[in-house]
Amino acid sequence: MKINQYLDATYLKTSLQAGISEEENLINVEILLKEAVHFGYKLVMIRPKYVPFAKQFLKNNHYKTLVGTVIGFHEGNDSLATKLEEAKSAIKLGADELDFVINFEEYKKGNLNLIKNEVLEGSKLCLENGKVVKWIIEVAALKDDEIAAISKFIKEIIFENFGSEATQKVFVKSSTGLYKTENNLPNGATFETMKLIIENAKPLQIKAAGGIRDYVTAVKMIEIGVDRIGTSSSKEICTNELSSKNSNY
Repeated sequence: MKINQYLDATYLKTSLQAGISEEENLINVEILLKEAVHFGYKLVMIRPKYVPFAKQFLKNNHYKTLVGTVIGFHEGNDSLATKLEEAKSAIKLGADELDFVINFEEYKKGNLNLIKNEVLEGSKLCLENGKVVKWIIEVAALKDDEIAAISKFIKEIIFENFGSEATQKVFVKSSTGLYKTENNLPNGATFETMKLIIENAKPLQIKAAGGIRDYVTAVKMIEIGVDRIGTSSSKEICTNELSSKNSNY
């Protein structure tokens, strides 16, 4: 399996979160981009401000890795207007794919109209501009029945408003990887939650993110129906694949 082409290699820390200077943080982004060229990642997922730098770096290296960014990250509670402005800016900066954090707290309150408008307007903006859109539902904040229901809800909105031809451009994504759980429970993708999403969101695309750090887990995710893996351990996953191949000879 060419695992590299399933990977959204991720570095989403701000300089403040990393506890380093802006210059040092840009170096971390550049390290990720160098890895992308070396390992052939499908996409690099970075903060919006770094998108132009990434696009130019990849162009200079004649490499076609896509560049993605996040919208409403990571709490998801920004207003729809704020998210759309952030998305418009990211599109102007050159982002190929936009991962929106859905307002999962409002979903839990039963505010389905707000969720519908987010998915409808955010998807419309991205699709009209030829971009891929991913909807992060934050599975660690939801119960199993809520995960199933919101995955199905997103699928229904996309089909009703954009038709089946949009299914290759719209993802349901598990997690930000930053949600704070109690008692050290998983805060990202698990096989159980991903199966729920797959069963209810397909034929939309599915992205598993949060806590996937090794080749074996990544392969198992793909085997159950996941289309993309979001991870900050892309290098480790790729090198583990190479090691596994070498051990067979």
